[in-house]
Amino acid sequence: MATTKGKFTNQYVLSVDEKTGIQALERLEGKAPKSKGLHRRKEFEYTRNGTTCLIAAFDVAQGKIANQLINPTRTEKDFCDFIQQTVELYSTEDEIIFLADQLNTHLSESLVIYIAKLINFEGDLGKKGHKGILKNRNSRKDFLENPAHRVRFVYTPKHCSWLNPIENWFAKLQRHIIKNGNFPSVEELENKIKEYIDYYNKCLFKPLNWKFKGFSVDKPLLNFKVSIT
Repeated sequence: MATTKGKFTNQYVLSVDEKTGIQALERLEGKAPKSKGLHRRKEFEYTRNGTTCLIAAFDVAQGKIANQLINPTRTEKDFCDFIQQTVELYSTEDEIIFLADQLNTHLSESLVIYIAKLINFEGDLGKKGHKGILKNRNSRKDFLENPAHRVRFVYTPKHCSWLNPIENWFAKLQRHIIKNGNFPSVEELENKIKEYIDYYNKCLFKPLNWKFKGFSVDKPLLNFKVSIT
C-alpha cells in the first residue's frame, strides 16, 4: 500500500462493506429454558418480519466501528452517502483510506464524482461508458485508488473479500446478536444492532492484529497466516 506519510496530520484506515438481507426472525414459541449441562434450545419455527441492511466502517487501528448506516437498501447512492457521512467525521487535514471489495457500488460513478468534488479535482471526468475516468470500472478504480488523494480506496482482489477486516466484525455481530435473536419487527432488530455497536465500541473493541503476508507466486498459500482477534 502506497503511503503519504508527512503530507497529512493523521491517517485512518477504515474497512467498509455491507451486511445485506439481515432478517428479523421471530421464534413462534421463543426460547426454551436452559437445562443444566445442556445447550440452550430454541424454537425451529419462526415468522419473517422483514429485512434490513447494515453498512459499516471498521477503524482498523482502534478496533471500533467508526460509522454505520442501517437502511432497507444498499444502492450506489446509499454507499456513496455513507462514505460522505464517514468522511465528514474527520478533519480535512486527515488522510482516509477505505478498504473495500470490488462490488459495483464500491466503484460507482457517484463515488468518483463525490471524491473528485471533495479533492477539488479540476480535470475532465469524461462520460460513463464512453471516455475518461468515468468510462468503466477499471478507469474509475484507478482514480479512486490514486495515492495522491486525501480520501482514497484500496480494493481487495476479486474473490478475496474475506481479506477485508470488517467481515470478521460482521461474523461477531452474527454470532452475538442475529443468530439466536428473536425480533418481532425490523425496528427492534435495528435497535439491537445499534445497541450492540455501542456496547462493542465501549467494552469489546480490540485493535486488529493482521498477519496475512500475501501469497507466494509459486506456492499461493505458503505465507497464509491470519490472526484476527
